[in-house]
Amino acid sequence: MTGRVAAVNLGVVTEAEWAGDASGRSGIDKRPVDGPVLVRADGVVGDFIGERAHHGGPDQALYAYAEEDAGWWATELGRDLGPGNFGENLTTYAVDVTGAVIGEQWQIGSVLLQVTKPRTPCTTFAGFWGVPDLIKRFTVRALPGAYLRVLREGEIGPGDPVEVVDRPAHGVSIGEVFRATSLEPELLPRLLDVPELPESIQDKVRRRLASR
Repeated sequence: MTGRVAAVNLGVVTEAEWAGDASGRSGIDKRPVDGPVLVRADGVVGDFIGERAHHGGPDQALYAYAEEDAGWWATELGRDLGPGNFGENLTTYAVDVTGAVIGEQWQIGSVLLQVTKPRTPCTTFAGFWGVPDLIKRFTVRALPGAYLRVLREGEIGPGDPVEVVDRPAHGVSIGEVFRATSLEPELLPRLLDVPELPESIQDKVRRRLASR
């Protein structure tokens, strides 16, 4: 089955004690929109981002999470988790987000995106859901979703097909990077051979390997 965008979601301003921004505001609460949205190099037009020190930027312009993975969490927690509940801009269907290779390119609508790195769960995410041990549980589940870089600006809308147009030969996936940096440090050396991986992660990997 051809992968597609199940929903496009934009963040609204949420003020809360758990919000990571110093002003107490977060954009993690993202809600579906009906039509196409404009995607620029720095993200989706109209999407609120609270704490820009850790969110947004070229390597994190968009965040994608799989509808199928969200379904597992809905069952696990016994609650409805509709599009945007993971703070994702793109809720995907029939797309192997965890298996996506770092540097892989997706054509969606008129936009060309590149897979950059996995999401790291934070206290804002746990606060938004009201699940105190969510960071640990999300890490153990190891289905983090993928951040995306914008290679060509344009529009993306609900229902657009997700076409993988390029996949690097190194084969290192979103899931492997997440496990290497959180659960399985023996995988860290593999990440040094991934030129498409953001420099911030490569620096972290080199420091951790040097400290062994």
